[in-house]
Amino acid sequence: MLLAKKYKFWFCTGSQDLYGEECLNEVARHSQIMVDEMNKSGLLPYEIVWKPTLITNELIRKTFNEANADEECAGVITWMHTFSPAKSWILGLQEYRKPLMHLHTQFNQEIPYDSIDMDFMNENQSAHGDREYGHIVSRMRIERKVVVGHWADEVVVGKIASWMRTAVGIMESSHIRVMRVADNMRNVAVTEGDKVEAQIKFGWEVDAYPVNEIAEAVSAVSASDTNALVDEYYDKYNILLEGRDAAEFKKHVAVQAQIELGFERFLQEKNYQAIVTHFGDLGSLKQLPGLAIQRLMEKGYGFGAEGDWKVAAMVRLMKVMTAGMKDAKGTSMLEDYTYNLVPEKEGILEAHMLEICPTIADGPISIKCQPLSMGDREDPARLVFTAKEGKGIATSLIDLGNRFRLIINDVNCKKAEQPMPKLPTATAFWTPEPNLYTGAEAWILAGGAHHTAFSYDLTAEQMGDWAAAMGIEAVYIDKDTKIRDFKKDLMLGEIFYR
Repeated sequence: MLLAKKYKFWFCTGSQDLYGEECLNEVARHSQIMVDEMNKSGLLPYEIVWKPTLITNELIRKTFNEANADEECAGVITWMHTFSPAKSWILGLQEYRKPLMHLHTQFNQEIPYDSIDMDFMNENQSAHGDREYGHIVSRMRIERKVVVGHWADEVVVGKIASWMRTAVGIMESSHIRVMRVADNMRNVAVTEGDKVEAQIKFGWEVDAYPVNEIAEAVSAVSASDTNALVDEYYDKYNILLEGRDAAEFKKHVAVQAQIELGFERFLQEKNYQAIVTHFGDLGSLKQLPGLAIQRLMEKGYGFGAEGDWKVAAMVRLMKVMTAGMKDAKGTSMLEDYTYNLVPEKEGILEAHMLEICPTIADGPISIKCQPLSMGDREDPARLVFTAKEGKGIATSLIDLGNRFRLIINDVNCKKAEQPMPKLPTATAFWTPEPNLYTGAEAWILAGGAHHTAFSYDLTAEQMGDWAAAMGIEAVYIDKDTKIRDFKKDLMLGEIFYR
């Protein structure tokens, strides 16, 4: 599945004609060098495109509107090489609708102490010009990312690269369409939410389909296509019969193969990028989708269990943001299940009945087929594995009735103390920062859900920047969290975002 378009970012340099043509030529030359070198760095996930220097109200406005109209443009990076009167930027900024970065840098890294004169000062006054520009953007209450430092510094280029992924998430958010198979689990509060407001805020379309409509698509999958996918499963994964008859086991696996193909064809035909199911409403499906959903997530689809469309959209969003990332460790829906409260070994066992994405797996992946008490269907096949070790983030988007809040928790994934041979699910085990007790208390105070959209490959800063661009509150639970201060942050959020 295509996770993201071939996006580009425009580099727009501000100046004015006060200093003459020679100065403007140097401004343009410097900007082109910067763009070329940053593109050559190998650190950027998307290409930067140089644009001619912006010196007039008309040109600024024209350029920003061209950026709006260009479907490949995912954002604009602005920088003031010289002083650029900020009133010239007002109309362009008012009409601009895409992610914006302000790169506060300058062409030279060091002051040329022996040769510096007023000509040099006039030409290289980013410290001056960027403050003028920054003032007007702040006065206009425009959300943007500010990155400070020398443009050739790998740390600075890395910050630009990180923001690019957030910007793509902002752009792609309006293209997320979630297909709900049946409804939310009855009487559950946290998986509910205002779908109209979500479309207004995030651009998400959330639609419901009768379960038997998609079940018909599953039934239409041919035996030959199903068998070919089963063969692929048997080539790719370990088969754990655990005493079951081999032929009978394979029939159960074939049900999931048929579901995978039917679901994927239906999603493609209707142009959806995320899906939710509910074990309480399976219609004519023979099994609760397990292995099938895991495989769809691996291909880039979002998923939420028990009708949790917010998690499905967030998983899809985070998969888009990490698309093409070198050495990516994975993104998945997860659910908080049970604690280990042994001192010095505290952690949360993360799992779900079936549907954990294999991108987070560490080591071998196996297929099991075991009974499931929920769903009132035959034993479903599922992929089982343990997750990788390392740092990650767990996010929960919640509807507070009058607004949305994004909760972001830094977590440390590790191996469980012992194997769990009787647990037929994929698992992760993590300790939230700053520790289990403070992290869990803060999560509960913030209203966090039991389902999370988790990723090893994104940062709290990236998700917080996405939330800011969406105009919603983001709260952070990390190594610096103290409950007294956290409560104050929640109170301030109630005032600011109401």
